Amino acid sequence: MSWAIASDGARLHYDVIGRKSAPPVLMIQGLGADKHLWDLQRFVLATRYRVIAHDNRGAGRSDKPIGPYSLPQMADDAMAVLDHAGIENAHVVGASMGGAITQLVGILHPHRVRSLSLVCTSCSNHQWRRDLLSSWGDLALEKGMSEMTMQAARWVIGPRSLRRLWPAFSWLGPVATSREAHGFHAQVQAILDADDSLSTLLGQITAPTAVIVGNQDILTPRGDSEELADLIPTAELTVLSGAAHGLMIEHATTFNRVLGDFLTRAEMVWKSTQASPGRHLRAVPNAS
Repeated sequence: MSWAIASDGARLHYDVIGRKSAPPVLMIQGLGADKHLWDLQRFVLATRYRVIAHDNRGAGRSDKPIGPYSLPQMADDAMAVLDHAGIENAHVVGASMGGAITQLVGILHPHRVRSLSLVCTSCSNHQWRRDLLSSWGDLALEKGMSEMTMQAARWVIGPRSLRRLWPAFSWLGPVATSREAHGFHAQVQAILDADDSLSTLLGQITAPTAVIVGNQDILTPRGDSEELADLIPTAELTVLSGAAHGLMIEHATTFNRVLGDFLTRAEMVWKSTQASPGRHLRAVPNAS
């Protein structure tokens, strides 16, 4: 168990697993989520990588200061975690809001990045999604995190998985109430306040980039990922059939294979650039 300190003094909880000498992978979760939503990936990747996963401010065991928060601030938080862990650069994997934070890491801190993996995310928000997220934030404050979690589940979990897993939400609801609503609301507001014009800078990214989405994702649909893949010169797009927004849980085996294959190739690219420092990073060749 470790704690990094953000520039404003907020404590950021993180865990590191895997060999110290292994290539580092930083994993950033999404809205309201803590590092444990990466557990089906962390312990698999730790056999080959040094895996760092932290709780964003406002979630998990990290501090939940009264807002406002911002996505660039949370990108800086991620760098504070790497600094505290003594890691100069890493493969950065982000899901949903964590994917938006990962994009900012690639733009604002390119020297800290070996590769980017952008999972079920987008570079801008449609008005319908802004309205939806705003309603979740308000619901959390007015009726609590349990009610919000029940409402949001239909957007995050695929229909077949939802039918199978719905009984679990009867006990997940009380667990959700232990989360502090003001931290969740501040994260929602950070997404709504994000400067979408930063997407114009995505073309500057030179690190190998994977864009991964499920074809049944209704919260960040395939079109959002296609836009990202078009804007980032080094990006490769993978669409997982039958997967929704929670693809790293619902389709963990397939997702882990896709992510693992990409990280293997991206690390090879990284090593080649270190052998020839004058070379620029390039897109990793698609294994297919």
